Amino acid sequence: MLFYNTKLKEYSQRLRRNMTDAEKLLWSKLRRKQLKGLQIYRQRIIGDYIVDFYCPKANLIIEVDGGQHYTDEGIAKDKIRDDYIKGKGIKVLRFSDREVLKNIGGVIEKIYDNLP
Repeated sequence: MLFYNTKLKEYSQRLRRNMTDAEKLLWSKLRRKQLKGLQIYRQRIIGDYIVDFYCPKANLIIEVDGGQHYTDEGIAKDKIRDDYIKGKGIKVLRFSDREVLKNIGGVIEKIYDNLP
């Protein structure tokens, strides 16, 4: 069982209610065990972070990044976050909002290839 910060629970619930268009599109392809019959959760808390999508059986996190992730500050924060998550033995896949919206088939294929 992974540690999670219970103080983030309300915020993660708010994020689930207010997903971006790219997150909604990707979620429509991941939910209800559509990929290899594996359960994938959205806006899951891991440590002090909220990840977009998490598949515990595959030890896989899927992130959908908006523009703020491509600033110097965003890149630095993501590196710290990814290092923490990778230290827990979890792989991180990152996709841009644009990639999800324009190439959902390619995104799903890459995710599929990273599932057991």
